[in-house]
Amino acid sequence: MTLRPGWPEDAPALARAIGHESVVAKLGRVPWPYALGDAEAFLACPRGAHEPRFLIETMELGETRLVGGIGISDVDGGSANLGYWLTPNSWGRGYATEAGQSVVSMARHALGIRRLTAAHFVDNPASGRVLAKLGFRPTGRIEPRTSRGRGGEAPAVMFELDLDDDRCAPMPLAA
Repeated sequence: MTLRPGWPEDAPALARAIGHESVVAKLGRVPWPYALGDAEAFLACPRGAHEPRFLIETMELGETRLVGGIGISDVDGGSANLGYWLTPNSWGRGYATEAGQSVVSMARHALGIRRLTAAHFVDNPASGRVLAKLGFRPTGRIEPRTSRGRGGEAPAVMFELDLDDDRCAPMPLAA
């Protein structure tokens, strides 16, 4: 598995990978239907150094394949949100956990983020299992969250991860 930034030429592959109603219904900000223009706009949107986002790729039969995405957003004073998605034929293969471990480590050691939050819709318990494997703990709160793919709000289980546990000093990012 490889994590890498998205480039404009990734738009067709991104639109195909995320363009499943079963994926978009598990996300908050992604529209349905998801078109090539949506992928182009997403890839063109600038991000700060403290809000990295990556495409998740695998190598299968000698071919690189885009299977998902992961990123950190909404950085606010040492706290940020972790989000991720996978294309349906990649569910259950450990890609979200592996990608999440890398991004959580980056948040902890390189970005100086002290706390990560995450959420999953109550009808997506597999995402909760991924978050638990990454060390997130449920807050005990279920809150309504907007899902553009669902066309409204749905209940979501809230999670958090204290990155000050076992923390090293932040390392600078290489250019």
